[in-house]
Amino acid sequence: VQLQASGGGLVQAGGSLRLSCAVSGLRFSFYGAGWFRQAPGKERDFVAAINFDGGTTYYADSVQGRFTISRDNAENTVYLQMTNLKPEDTAVYYCAAANQEGKRLREVMYDMDFWGKGTQVTVSS
Repeated sequence: VQLQASGGGLVQAGGSLRLSCAVSGLRFSFYGAGWFRQAPGKERDFVAAINFDGGTTYYADSVQGRFTISRDNAENTVYLQMTNLKPEDTAVYYCAAANQEGKRLREVMYDMDFWGKGTQVTVSS
């Protein structure tokens, strides 16, 4: 199983970035997916999650209204569109996937089965 995140970079405050995560080695349409982030010296935090068919999403309060998670099951890819970025959004962003067979997204979104390597997002003030 591989999850490959991309799309990070350096952006000014107020700018936008779109992260992508290409997933392989599993039946993606059976898996919920999520994005997490870890700032220097801090624990990894939940950012957003989406269920197996894209019909349900959840967001951390800190990104609600600014970030949008989506997925394309035909392309085995999950996205995170980030707008109105703030310096406090600076972190390494990780994508993850959790098997949702017989489970609701809320049951798995904090207990992911597979993780990708992160992509750095830096927001300058």
